[in-house]
Amino acid sequence: MAIGTDTGTGTRTRDPLVKDGTEGTGAVAAGAVGLSAVLFALSLASLFEALALTTTVAGVPLVTLAGGALVALGGAVMAFGIGSRLGYVETEPQASAGIVAGLAFAFVWFVAAGLVASQTLGLGTVGWFLVAALVGVGVFVVSTATREDVGSTLPAGALSAFAGLVFLTGAIAPGWVWNLGWAQKASFTGEFTVPVITLFVSLIAGWAAAKAYGGFGARGRHTGAYVLVYLNALSIVGVLFLLVAFTVYKGFSGAVNGFAVGPGVGPESTVVLFGTAISWEWPFYLPFVMNGVGLTNEFNGVLPAIVGTVWLVVGAVLFAVPLGVGAAVFLTEYAERGRFTQVVEVATNGLWSTPSIVFGLFGFAFLIPRFGNGKSLLAGMITLGFMLLPLVVITSREAMLAVPDEYRDASAALGVSKWQTIRSIVLPAALPGVVTGIILGVGRIAGETAPILLTMAGGVFVPGNQTADVIGGFRFTGSPPFVENPVLLDATSALPYQLYALISAGVGASGNVSNPDEFKWATAFVLLVVVLSFYAIGIAARYYFRRELNQ
Repeated sequence: MAIGTDTGTGTRTRDPLVKDGTEGTGAVAAGAVGLSAVLFALSLASLFEALALTTTVAGVPLVTLAGGALVALGGAVMAFGIGSRLGYVETEPQASAGIVAGLAFAFVWFVAAGLVASQTLGLGTVGWFLVAALVGVGVFVVSTATREDVGSTLPAGALSAFAGLVFLTGAIAPGWVWNLGWAQKASFTGEFTVPVITLFVSLIAGWAAAKAYGGFGARGRHTGAYVLVYLNALSIVGVLFLLVAFTVYKGFSGAVNGFAVGPGVGPESTVVLFGTAISWEWPFYLPFVMNGVGLTNEFNGVLPAIVGTVWLVVGAVLFAVPLGVGAAVFLTEYAERGRFTQVVEVATNGLWSTPSIVFGLFGFAFLIPRFGNGKSLLAGMITLGFMLLPLVVITSREAMLAVPDEYRDASAALGVSKWQTIRSIVLPAALPGVVTGIILGVGRIAGETAPILLTMAGGVFVPGNQTADVIGGFRFTGSPPFVENPVLLDATSALPYQLYALISAGVGASGNVSNPDEFKWATAFVLLVVVLSFYAIGIAARYYFRRELNQ
């Protein structure tokens, strides 16, 4: 893309705009792309109630600012396309925007025209359909029968300007409600509709602006595709950030209630190792994560549930990882490719897709009768281990298959045995991929509720003295199996189950839990921290193994 400038000698030179993106019309296109990204982010924030539509900026409501920005965005996009068609901007457009773009624009305008004709103009079914069809066909013709610069920008820019005018005129405002006639209990509100329309329109207009910034043609289409990918990635990250931020906002204050730092402020803890009791006092006190529930507690907490969750994940990992990695080694390095390996692949993929409630029923029907006919921590560990096992097998096998065969051939040429090659070459090279699979699996099982509910769940408000002491519960005996641990056969609590009971099942306050809502959100916050901590440990381990592998 370039624009002509006069040198004063009667000749004209071309100054590239896309190269630096800051001059003349190039700056307009770049500004339109940036404006669409800002509108996209603001609409996400408003959709998740991080921003209210009634919020004012310099005395102007946010919905009015959004409407003005959409009008400006649409005008800039259309002006750029018309300027390209008239030759004011040098571009390289193709003969048409394409059938796919034409159909997409036609559908969007068909819906918009149909809503205006039926809801605003009050036309009947035949009337609004004819109006919508005429508009849709017209937009399709404009998109496919004209040059790409016009066909891509006019429909997108007009849609953005139209949406902005709808907001500016108050046709759709924060207090607007549309009751659906075919669903008496369903309705669209302005608080939902305005962000959704802004999100959708900014995405389309941003794509058209990016194509214009790239000069249309192949380069413009690539630029437009990049913008779509980036905005969608922004939405994914934004949704994740908002979910985490909302949980932190609601639960942080309850989780840190009563926090104190100083010598001797924390509770005294004792651990028995090989018959020797070791005691110490914590230099800080965080009641919600260091206490259970008790009538004499000034602040109640969820320590038993935290400990139960940690032991569940640790037990599931210890059960599933050796079995899964061993199965992957056999399938990849020893078993011949054939019907057996194909059946195993189908089975592992199917097991990973199996709903968690099915695993819970399996644990309830098969494990509980064999472990004292009661819910227990051990039954929960094994059930979650079975859930984790398929993903460990799948990811470990894929990681081993990704190790180049040249590594194996070079090791065999040196006279190294097959098992030594697997242990010293294949497994270290595949370890980052194996750890990645474990991270993904732990992220799933750490927040599962149904299997815990059916196989392990004890009380909801558990006293601190009922925390599962798995390590201290081991005792040596004189008869097989020569070691026992009654703690593993006791029911206990876990954060996902406790949160389910507090919110979904309607369990109220107990003991001296004076603020049930604060207790619920604080529990959710602690669960989020525990799961993210497992992620952090896994990511750190993966980074370490990758660094060791690259040395």
